[in-house]
Amino acid sequence: MVSTDRRRALGTAKRWVLRGIAAGLVAGSSTAGAASAGTAPACTPAWPRWDAFKHGFLSADGRVIDVGSADDRTVSEGQAYALLFALIANDRATFDEVLRWTENNLAQGDLTSHLPAWLWGRDKDGAWHVLDANAASDADLWIAYALLQAGEVWHERSYTARGVVLARHIADQETAILPGLGLTLLPGPQGFHPNPDEWRINPSYMPLQALQALAGMLRDDGRWARLTESASALLLGTAPQGFAPDWARYVTGKGFEPDTDTQARGSYDAIRVYLWAGMLDPAQPGAKPLLARLTPFADYIAEHGAPYESIDTTNGQAKQSGNSGFSAAAVPFLSALGRSSAASAQADRVQSLEARDPPGYYSSVLTLFGLGWRDGRYRFKANGTLDLRWRAACSSEGR
Repeated sequence: MVSTDRRRALGTAKRWVLRGIAAGLVAGSSTAGAASAGTAPACTPAWPRWDAFKHGFLSADGRVIDVGSADDRTVSEGQAYALLFALIANDRATFDEVLRWTENNLAQGDLTSHLPAWLWGRDKDGAWHVLDANAASDADLWIAYALLQAGEVWHERSYTARGVVLARHIADQETAILPGLGLTLLPGPQGFHPNPDEWRINPSYMPLQALQALAGMLRDDGRWARLTESASALLLGTAPQGFAPDWARYVTGKGFEPDTDTQARGSYDAIRVYLWAGMLDPAQPGAKPLLARLTPFADYIAEHGAPYESIDTTNGQAKQSGNSGFSAAAVPFLSALGRSSAASAQADRVQSLEARDPPGYYSSVLTLFGLGWRDGRYRFKANGTLDLRWRAACSSEGR
């Protein structure tokens, strides 16, 4: 349920807005950002990319907009990512705005009672409302994760309470017991069990760090430990050639099979599998075997100078180079493999591509994750929880 970065025709005004954002991003590269951070309070370090994202894609009332899409859509994953970035930036005002909009518009006013709808936008008659009420488990997972982390970091019980209940709804409504695999996270509550012995799954919906964190923070609900275990097996099992697919199928008695609907393609969804894997703490269970399995992705970059945009995961036949967001997503993965020069080359490619072509919503998300991690703004600990740079700075200021 990812909104792709294949931007449709933008109006002239939108083009100028995005070009202005791009210029600001180039000027606000990691080097410039580090310099400007010295002028800001240590507890609220400058993050030019986050500021640019808010300016270009976030409405005043907290809605992340896929600028350029035909329906000016908002997807629940965008709201989830914005919550996480706001926490990483110690931007509580934005966190609350995004949370409020998400709850009021996607969850019928109550995240403790309803999973958020995955798609909101403008219909053919010009009315704004939920366009698809089905939920997306990746968004729900990251929202629950962000709420629980924010509750701990900002000492806010209301965040924690909503995170706990949302996590319970995910485990209740968005999982199934797959024979031979166990309790497994499905992409959503409806539409992913086409036959009695077959399930459709999305590997990019299963970031091990988020699952591990929920397993540790919700110890009274043993389902999260089981979901983490099945996700580790699924990530390995769906990439036999070392390339993660966007979608796959699990069939009773046969195991993982290529997804016929997407022809085993690995592209805009799957790029996040490498991103999540690269940001795992080396000590987290499952990190080393997953990095080893996915190493062919890094080898492809070494041979071609950039990640592919799309690949047939059954035979390794790839099509064209990915955009700037793909390169940004590859940075943590290459770093985790010890390929620091390759990681630097991809970070440089991000800057070069953004100078020529303004990044869209999804590219910007991938870049906030990848280069924000490279800049050391955050890390995931071995238990999956967040290690935020600003927290140490706040502690120092308080002494």
